[in-house]
This record gives sequence, structure tokens and C-alpha cells, in this order.
Amino acid sequence: MAHLYLSHGASGSAAGLAPQIAGLRRRGVEATAVQLPKGRAERAMSVYLDVAAPSADTAIGGHSFGGRVASLIAAEHEYGALVLLSYPLHPPGGAERWDERTAHWPQIGCPVLLLSGDRDPFARIGLLRDAVRRLPSTELIVYPGLGHGIGPVFEEALDEVAAFLKSTLA
Repeated sequence: MAHLYLSHGASGSAAGLAPQIAGLRRRGVEATAVQLPKGRAERAMSVYLDVAAPSADTAIGGHSFGGRVASLIAAEHEYGALVLLSYPLHPPGGAERWDERTAHWPQIGCPVLLLSGDRDPFARIGLLRDAVRRLPSTELIVYPGLGHGIGPVFEEALDEVAAFLKSTLA
């Protein structure tokens, strides 16, 4: 069975991921929420690793900050898959920082699913389309009119995540 460890955004919590965890479980994906400390992504990596040990049978991922932490870990350790929900490609108004936020992507060896809205202030879509070329194996799904979060396309997004994990970790 596919197992996904999912972490929250910078202002969120593991408890706030309860709807996503329940929705993934209804779709046959074992899912666990990971509570991350506030602060720098590099600081949160050891906390995430303590919960989700590297394994080819395991997927990691997260929303925004949680996805950034998971991507940094996936660049250094082997996992079966990586799921990035609303990846923070750059801070709002700081599009020039996209390069530094994806410099580690070429080291990610597992398949990556990236879901993003075309109106996300943290990821100009043209820059995101360029950045995903750094990933060896990726699927980018863009939702028209969507900002920073999957709320408005919740069920569809969870369907995509479940299908990706079932095909990747099968």
C-alpha cells in the first residue's frame, strides 16, 4: 500500500491536514501528517526525517513550506515519490529567488508530482514551468484561477495524488 507522509505550510499544523489525510485514506493511500517546527526549512529536515525514514516504498511531500522541506530531504535521501502542493518557488514579489529555491531539484531522484495554481503569488507559473525541467521525473498539474492552496480543487487534487502514488509506488 502506498504511504505518504505529508507536512503543512509555514503557518499551518499537522492537525490542519486532517481533511487531506482522511481523503487520501478514502482513496486507498495510507497517509500520515508530519508536524514541523517553525523557522527555516533546513532546520525542519531532521524532524521530518525522524518521522519518515527514507525508503523506496515511501512518499514524502507537503504544502508550501512542508513541500520545500520534503524536497530538500528527497534531494539527499532515496524515497519512492515526492508530492509538492503549492510549492513556494519564491516569496511574493521576489520572483528572482526561484533559482535558489530549486537549486537542489536536479538531485531529486524519485518521481515528483507538483500541483499548483496559475495565480499562486508564491510561484509565477512561467517560472515554475521552467523550474520543473530541473527535475528528472515530474508531472506538473496547473489549476486555472487557483491561488496558494488546493482548497477549491480539493477532491480533484487528492484524486491526482492518489493516482500518482498508486502508479509510482505500485
